Amino acid sequence: MLKKIIQLFPLWAILLSVLAFNQPQLFAPLKSQIVPLLTIIMLSMGLTLRGKDFLNVAHSKRAIITGLILQFTVMPFSAVLISHLLNFDTNLTVGMVLVGSVAGGTSSNVMCYLAKGDVALSITMTAISTLIGVVMTPLLVKLLAGHSVDVPTLSMIVSLVKIVLVPVILGILINTYCNRLVTKIEPVLPLVSMVVIITIIAIVVALNHSKLALIGPMVAVAVILHNGIGLAAGYWVCRLLRFNETICRTVAFEVGLQNSGLATALAMKFFTATAAVPGTLFSVWHNISGSCMAGFWSKRSVKDGSNVQPAKATQ
Repeated sequence: MLKKIIQLFPLWAILLSVLAFNQPQLFAPLKSQIVPLLTIIMLSMGLTLRGKDFLNVAHSKRAIITGLILQFTVMPFSAVLISHLLNFDTNLTVGMVLVGSVAGGTSSNVMCYLAKGDVALSITMTAISTLIGVVMTPLLVKLLAGHSVDVPTLSMIVSLVKIVLVPVILGILINTYCNRLVTKIEPVLPLVSMVVIITIIAIVVALNHSKLALIGPMVAVAVILHNGIGLAAGYWVCRLLRFNETICRTVAFEVGLQNSGLATALAMKFFTATAAVPGTLFSVWHNISGSCMAGFWSKRSVKDGSNVQPAKATQ
């Protein structure tokens, strides 16, 4: 029952968004709670990790390095390209760059599991990109959007340390030293994260309800293109590098599914409510596209159509 509720994430996000659009007064006053809510998500992520998860780096370093390079090049630069092609204004461009510059989202771990990918590798990549993103995200935003808007790089790094690094490390420590307690609550952690994310989505929709009818459709097109580029690049670059099918699927999700909740929170804290729209729509869409890809791959053996070398040969 719990798993089914979580799998219907896109539906709950859409329903709550419709409510927020029609009754913005219910959610707009919660604007100041976006950052604390995101901290809860990061803590939940940390609670699913243990120090030994990072040991996977030694065994899959080629795949991890490939994924990280794609994560912090393809996604931010394609965000700029799409924004330019669609003639976005400064606020929407900053929002797209934020989505492209953040780390991979935790939903990639779930999609990877459903698609018969390498879950241990997925968790490791998400954790490492999250930690690296504390510095890379502000630097990329400064590089790609700093010419058109003032980017408080140092302030963003400090905030990311507070919002991301501290809660994740705290979660890892709690899971390491209080594992029995964490094991008991672990089944509800995805539900907690889902509730928090759809609440953030609803707050941003409420704050932008007067603009969404005008900018929503075009931003949706941008988000779909952006997500599609990430999924395709993650998969096909790994195929070209002759990774096995399991790793190809894993990296595809890591690159294509972003921590858009973090992008939304950063947009609200340092820029404008409009800049948070791309992150909001991405949060909904990447769960839909990810679920579709996971469903498709779950029905295919990892050997289907794969003429690549086994994982050991590439590591």
